[in-house]
Order: sequence, then C-alpha cells, then structure tokens
Amino acid sequence: MDAREIGALGEKIAAEHLTNLGYVIRERNFRSREGEIDIIAEKDDSLVFVEVRTRRSHSYGTPEESVTARKKEKLIALAQGYMEDRDDLPPSWRIDVVAVELGPKGRLSRLELIENAVDCIFAFTDSPRCVRIQGDRGEKWEPNFP
Repeated sequence: MDAREIGALGEKIAAEHLTNLGYVIRERNFRSREGEIDIIAEKDDSLVFVEVRTRRSHSYGTPEESVTARKKEKLIALAQGYMEDRDDLPPSWRIDVVAVELGPKGRLSRLELIENAVDCIFAFTDSPRCVRIQGDRGEKWEPNFP
C-alpha cells in the first residue's frame, strides 16, 4: 500500500468507529483553500472536526504525535472557515484526533479517539470546547470554560 491508500484506509476505519460511537458524519474530506478536514461529524450537540492520522510503524512516532502545532493551527483555521458560511450548526464545536495504527498486511493494531485534541484558540491548552457568541460585530466563536 502506498501512503495515500494507507490514509484512505485509516479514514475509513475512523469513520466506521465514530459511527459506532454514535457520531453522525456530516462530511468527509472537506476541502477549502486552507486545506482539508478528514471528517466532520456531530455528537451530543457539538460539531466535531476529526483529523485522522494513520501509521504503519513508530519510525516517525505515533499517529497522534504527528499532529504538530502548525497542523493544529491549520485545523482551527479550517474549522472556523467551515463554520463561517453555515447556519445549521450545533451550539459548540471541538477538534478530535483519531489515531490509527496498522500492522503487517494493513491489519488494524490500534485505534484511539482523542476527544478535544486541539483547542479552538490555543493549540496546547485543555479547554477546547467553544461556543458561538453573537456580538456587536456579528457572530464569532469563543472558548467555553466550564
């Protein structure tokens, strides 16, 4: 399998896993000029943007370790861009990561959902849930600290 086939397999496995956990898939492989979001779903009144990372070995670290600060910033920008043009959205949102590890012959060896993996404002904080706020200058998204 080449890298593209491995990635597609990982995304297929992740989408099935999310569906089994009760997520409703809205879109897959959403593209904009900023890049791509692998899966956009809904779960428990939250819009969930999912980055899927698939690896066949740990030569370059685990799948989740490959989500760099730059990638987190890009995911936040992609999520915000997606939400700008849509009205039919849940009241909060988050970014999750699904880590997929494949063993020999492409068999699944590990599958992990990491909820709230990326914060909506700061890529390394622990407060990733965000809410839509209506203000004087229109609508924006802000962190929701419980």
